[in-house]
Amino acid sequence: MQNLKYKAVALDLDGTLTDSDKKLPLRNKEALWKAMDLGVQVILISGRSVMGITGLAKELEFEKRGGIIAAFNGGKTFDYKTGTMIQQLFFPREAIADTCAIVRKYGAQPLSYTDNEIVAETDTDRYVLAECKCNSAPVKKVPDLPKFLDYPIPKILGAGEHERLLKAREEFLSKYSHICDSFFAESYFLELAPKGVAKDKALARICDYLDITREEIMACGDGFNDIPMLEYAGLGIAMKNAYPETQEKADCIAPFTNDECGVAWAVEEFILKASCGQV
Repeated sequence: MQNLKYKAVALDLDGTLTDSDKKLPLRNKEALWKAMDLGVQVILISGRSVMGITGLAKELEFEKRGGIIAAFNGGKTFDYKTGTMIQQLFFPREAIADTCAIVRKYGAQPLSYTDNEIVAETDTDRYVLAECKCNSAPVKKVPDLPKFLDYPIPKILGAGEHERLLKAREEFLSKYSHICDSFFAESYFLELAPKGVAKDKALARICDYLDITREEIMACGDGFNDIPMLEYAGLGIAMKNAYPETQEKADCIAPFTNDECGVAWAVEEFILKASCGQV
């Protein structure tokens, strides 16, 4: 690897790396390939499930070039090329039924995942379908979600109106903050996760695995759940379309949105130009 300031780039997906149609723009892809050719490690870190990330990993040629996937906000983090598991955390089984009940109580929908599906008690709710779109996965409708979830799960997602989810989050944390964490990925997606799941904590584990420091990571994001990651990284860049709260915590705001390839700009500006001695 060249003597680059940033040896890894951590990328949120929705609203950051991908455009509004959930596609990977060619300019982003080519910029990342150039960085990877310099030895820079690419980390795809998202609230998405593994199935929702692997398509992008394949587009970026992780099988050949290598790369890290941190799915479920880092709840399942692994080296894509070698299969080495870096971190895996599971939602407490004893809290599944009550958590689903809390989400329903406030008029939102609880959902979780199989290896290739979104699992929910409805297949028509617009927020559930939005999660299906994010993961490029179908929804499996079940009559009783907690009863169906008889296997280890990484998280429960509450999908619904923000004001209702705020109330659900308050009750959830009043009962389970000793074993769980909760944060918003989007205003309409409430993450209900095992204790210790967060993008900054995932990056800390990845740093140990890659034998790099936090100062050697550049991170790009747009959402509420990206704030810890942007604060942890040596350089935290918020997309132009990021939530105002996220922009406030970033070191730099890209002059371009996710639809305008803000990630490519960041990689070109802070990694590729540096490799040519331009910055």
